[in-house]
Amino acid sequence: MAAEDLPSEFDVLIVGTGLTESVVAAACSRAGQKVLHLDTRSYYASKWASFTFNALLTWIKERQEPTESGDAHDWSSLLREGEEPICLSNADSASIRNLQVFCFTSEEEEEEEEDEEGVRCCVEDEEEKKQESTEQTADKQQTEEEEEEQSCSVSTDQRVDAWHDEKEGEEVEECAHAEKEEPEPPRPRETANQSVPGRKKLTYSHLLKEGRRFNIDLVSKLMYARGSLVELLIKSNVSRYAEFKNITRILTYRHGNVEQVPCSRADVFASRQLSMVEKRKLMRFLSSCLEEKEEEELEGDSGRPYSEFLRGRQLGDNLQHFLLHSIAMATEETTTRAGLASTRHFLRCLGHYGNTPFLFPVYGLGEIPQCFCRMCAVFGGVYCLRHPIRCLLLDKTANRCTTLIDGRGQRIACGHFVLEDDFLPAHLKNQATPTRSVSRGVLITDRSILPSDQDQVSLVTIPPTEAGLPAVRMVELSPSTMTCAPGTYLVHLTCQSQLGSAYDDLSPVVTRMFDTMQSHDQGWRPRVLWSFYFNMDDCAKVDVSSLPSNVYVCSGPDGELGHERAIKQAESIFRKIAPDQDFCPAGPNPEDILYDADDEVLGLGGVAPATGEEVAQG
Repeated sequence: MAAEDLPSEFDVLIVGTGLTESVVAAACSRAGQKVLHLDTRSYYASKWASFTFNALLTWIKERQEPTESGDAHDWSSLLREGEEPICLSNADSASIRNLQVFCFTSEEEEEEEEDEEGVRCCVEDEEEKKQESTEQTADKQQTEEEEEEQSCSVSTDQRVDAWHDEKEGEEVEECAHAEKEEPEPPRPRETANQSVPGRKKLTYSHLLKEGRRFNIDLVSKLMYARGSLVELLIKSNVSRYAEFKNITRILTYRHGNVEQVPCSRADVFASRQLSMVEKRKLMRFLSSCLEEKEEEELEGDSGRPYSEFLRGRQLGDNLQHFLLHSIAMATEETTTRAGLASTRHFLRCLGHYGNTPFLFPVYGLGEIPQCFCRMCAVFGGVYCLRHPIRCLLLDKTANRCTTLIDGRGQRIACGHFVLEDDFLPAHLKNQATPTRSVSRGVLITDRSILPSDQDQVSLVTIPPTEAGLPAVRMVELSPSTMTCAPGTYLVHLTCQSQLGSAYDDLSPVVTRMFDTMQSHDQGWRPRVLWSFYFNMDDCAKVDVSSLPSNVYVCSGPDGELGHERAIKQAESIFRKIAPDQDFCPAGPNPEDILYDADDEVLGLGGVAPATGEEVAQG
């Protein structure tokens, strides 16, 4: 919607389209509030967004270039008596930093169609050499036989690429004869790339051409099968706007190898890594966790490390490693009470949608905020991207914000204001404690970290290998998630920042587990084609001082695996705006809405008549 078309009055005005803001927008619109949802960016989901490969390159370039300061236009003429401006900041000004990009593929177009001429020349050179070597010792028939034999020594990849070129250089009769002798067409390029011996490198130009097949998330999270986000998606019926895939396996990195973690009953009994005694101990411990009998035994021990608690239960090194790092996803400093709570949450989510507790949205996590934005729009919410904003106007008498002034000087009156934390000016944030940072890495690889005959989507836990280094969480996505092109895998790495930059934190893990230019004797590991590192503020809590009572701030993504904090914060904000309304109830299905001849709503099939706000307007 163009800025000139914006109405001048709303009930709720929301700035930023991140997950928390989008859930608040959907809940308020569903409750009958008149919602205006703005964002200065050109895309939805803010720091929760997903980008195609080409769009991500543009996004990176924009942040690496120096930003121009905003205009110094004087908006004092728009102020009225008793009003005081609260100027807003530019989004993403400093919350994402230390961007570093590495490309491990050739940037020259030496593959695909551009390489056909080169392959043709190579084939012709081979033929000339064969003819010279046999010209003086054999006749024409012997020469042809030797050519055929020697051509068999050419690599499979060369023959696949030169298949069409050889046909063009032959006579018409020979082409027809060759087509009759070929029982099958050559294998596609992606299949050849997946084979370890002699696999061909993908070029940077190939990644650019397939760029629209990538959907790369800025944050890396998974959805617990019984977590608050999945429950909200089901309750609100927003789940119909998206598709989801199971995380099919949980892996861990131990003693230089990637191993599968037995977490379900079927995995435990099928595991070859555990002895029968270890399997019985593990099942007994997991059963006791679900029955919550441990709480009675925690008198005085709830504050001691969870690792000590596991050692005290006479569990071996294998079981302690799996339970601490891959099931509880805890550290050596995690308390016993917190570790047991994480273990129970993991176990309660098992078996609902597959063999692991986790789901992942097809096309990336950026789909989830957009799904809630769609729900808001269906119930009358107004959306406007690329919309500059300037300030909020505070009524000093009532100590409430009443108006927003946008970049074009339009006054938009509103009763409640919801802001993404990046738009809040720095002087209103309490910086008493240092801001924590999350280190993020994104890799495009040519095969899985643990190859399998089946399509796998994996969560990998990597414990710290040295003192002072952080534990790393890795999510490996296959092409079936529609986040990467066929023949490639998308790998997300996340950890708490320890050494300053994301590259310093994560590159030792990448060098050890993948084949890069810094790796040694790692040819059998997955090859990194392209990588991207950056730091993002861990917005687990935004401490805001002296804000009016009708202004609410939404914090950005945190470093946790799930979405619990974002959903709880969204519900808390909604309760302050509409305390008597249900939080995101399911909307009516369009086919259940009944209309009369004048298009007035009569009611819903089997449901009470709908109010005007409940009618789908999108």
